[in-house]
Amino acid sequence: MMDTAPLRDAYRALLDAAATVDGSGGTSPAPPAGEWNADQILAHVTLVNAATISAVSAVAAGARTTYDNRIALDTWTIERVIALAGGNAGLRERIRIQADALCALGGPMLSEAELETLVPSLLLSNDTLLVDQPLPLRDLISGLADAELPGHTKQLLALLPQ
Repeated sequence: MMDTAPLRDAYRALLDAAATVDGSGGTSPAPPAGEWNADQILAHVTLVNAATISAVSAVAAGARTTYDNRIALDTWTIERVIALAGGNAGLRERIRIQADALCALGGPMLSEAELETLVPSLLLSNDTLLVDQPLPLRDLISGLADAELPGHTKQLLALLPQ
């Protein structure tokens, strides 16, 4: 069984940072050129979560799946998610619920064989190809805790006034 405590901790840190930025009274500086604002970061995270939940669910159902994060980088999709979630508070609530789902699905529900299922994966960041190869499902889940969520937590905290 996969230990999901690091994932839960990473989500908690991200949500705490998002609440801190949101509670800064709108005095956060504008993000540097080419960077996202807080709502865009959170929308991106919800899209990454949705793709991960989809991959986990497919593997649990015995279906073939792929993992491709390009939709989570699409500006139009990010803005649509912000609107559908109702802004910052709605995005944070969505992430909280997705975190609960991923911790439940990625932990006790999946067998070791399912966690080791190779998932053809395409991961990009800032127009740079990071991964184009099959990854174990376990690595997609743990990658959230190890890199994705901490990176976006730092991005959010960088938006706070000095």
